[in-house]
Amino acid sequence: MDRFDGIPEQALAWHRGGQGAVLATVIETWGSAPRRVGSQLAISGTGQIEGSVSGGCVEGAVIVEAMEALEDGEARELEFGVSDGDAFAVGLACGGTIRVLLEPIGAVLPEEMLQQLVAARADRRAVAYVVDLDSGLRRIDGTGHKDRFRMDRSGFEPDSRVFVAIHNPPLRLIVVGAVHITQALLPMARIAGYDPVIIDPRETFGSEARFPGERIVHDWPDEAVQALGLDGRTALVLLTHDPKLDDPALTEALRSGCFYIGALGSTRTHAKRVARLQEAGFTADDIARIHGPIGLDLGAAGPAEIAVSILSEMVQVLRKGA
Repeated sequence: MDRFDGIPEQALAWHRGGQGAVLATVIETWGSAPRRVGSQLAISGTGQIEGSVSGGCVEGAVIVEAMEALEDGEARELEFGVSDGDAFAVGLACGGTIRVLLEPIGAVLPEEMLQQLVAARADRRAVAYVVDLDSGLRRIDGTGHKDRFRMDRSGFEPDSRVFVAIHNPPLRLIVVGAVHITQALLPMARIAGYDPVIIDPRETFGSEARFPGERIVHDWPDEAVQALGLDGRTALVLLTHDPKLDDPALTEALRSGCFYIGALGSTRTHAKRVARLQEAGFTADDIARIHGPIGLDLGAAGPAEIAVSILSEMVQVLRKGA
């Protein structure tokens, strides 16, 4: 599953197809606005749309303004108040105010820059699109904005008119071990926005019957994680209790930039794991990246509650750091 929204990609396709296109981006909100800052809507020159900036409350007005911006070849900033009634219609208890930036592709947002953004998204590289709304200067940043990347938080830089739009790769969860906890964890993780993959060379465990519709890889764990790739938007969870399966994946993880590594096992089991890793040459700082025993200490009992504790810890590490 690909959780990218595809909005910049669609805008680029419309532009290159000769229809023209405008990207509308939520740049600021007050109150209970329907969409978060950074949400986007692509509008083609023929009136087709992809995405949303308000869940349907103000899209009609944005489309009209976008058509005019496309004809003028200039950026526009719009402000809308979303009434309580309109907000209720899209599932909110009360309304709010949103500001939207319109950028015609080509005339304002250069095609080459949009292509650079699209290419980074395809490569699972986190990038920030930065625009100074006073000077009109634009750039793509692959570094910096550490807190914004971690929090998935687009917004204005303090005391400025510089807007930073964060484009993070989709979150992924790679689980080694097709066990009972995995059966509970995967649907929870999917709800939280993760694309899950199971690795287990034991086909009896990692079967379609036990995990209907899930992506299951039956390769040896180190080979599987190498093929899948471990990056800053990936969590690796080790649940087999078997060093022959967990340790190869763990070794790969400690050499990678994945944001979370969790390993099932008691304190005694983890101590043995630490000893093996020290013997393999890993430093104390390397080993400290492992969350073991896995999960927040919720007093969890049973596979489902353990899965809750694991997902909770993943969210905590992603949003607050290790």
